[in-house]
Amino acid sequence: MEEQRQPDDVQAAAEQRLDPFEIRVLAVLAEKEALTPDNYPLSMNTLVAGCNQLSSRDPVMSMQEDTVQQTVQRLIDKKLANEVRQAGARVPKYEHRLRIKWALPQDKLAILATLMLRGPQTAGEVRARSGRMHEFANVAEVEAGLQFLIDKYPPLVARLARAPGSKEARYLHLLGEAGEVGRQETAAAFSAQPLPADRVAGLEAEVAELRQQLEQLRDQFAQFRRQFE
Repeated sequence: MEEQRQPDDVQAAAEQRLDPFEIRVLAVLAEKEALTPDNYPLSMNTLVAGCNQLSSRDPVMSMQEDTVQQTVQRLIDKKLANEVRQAGARVPKYEHRLRIKWALPQDKLAILATLMLRGPQTAGEVRARSGRMHEFANVAEVEAGLQFLIDKYPPLVARLARAPGSKEARYLHLLGEAGEVGRQETAAAFSAQPLPADRVAGLEAEVAELRQQLEQLRDQFAQFRRQFE
């Protein structure tokens, strides 16, 4: 039995969908907040350098300053980023609002930012790559954080079906176009799983009760009609 997505779900997912530049800028802001707190919020020069960084990025990008500036403005319009004017600073600086937008503690934010920076990953890979943003004691802690992000409304992360020959499932964030593939794959995996026996029995009982109520209504309606014949 396939779960049907409601119109509100579609609208909520569409509202949170970001383009690749927006994803990169937000993820860099979240990463640098944890890695270089003394230099956060970020100046435009620092933000451009972080977006084009060659390490810990997949894919590697080459974003021009005007592109980053336009991207930041879109994020500000979406209330996902802020421009900060600090006393004595010669240039404006920028900060993300992911923590506020989705009520994310630092461990969950570290997981999401890692997925945004590096693409689909296993829980073990997320743990290894997010250590500078948050130190997870074990993979189970990462899995719990991933489940928290999956359970958000609308969800921020999806668990991909395990590829043939793979021992671990991978996870991806749902903030970009690739997220729609993740939603569809997750829905397909869900619909392919058989319902538990107790759930099936419960549904059958509900159907039987509804049929009985329908028959009673039909009888009452027939009696009502006979009064006017």
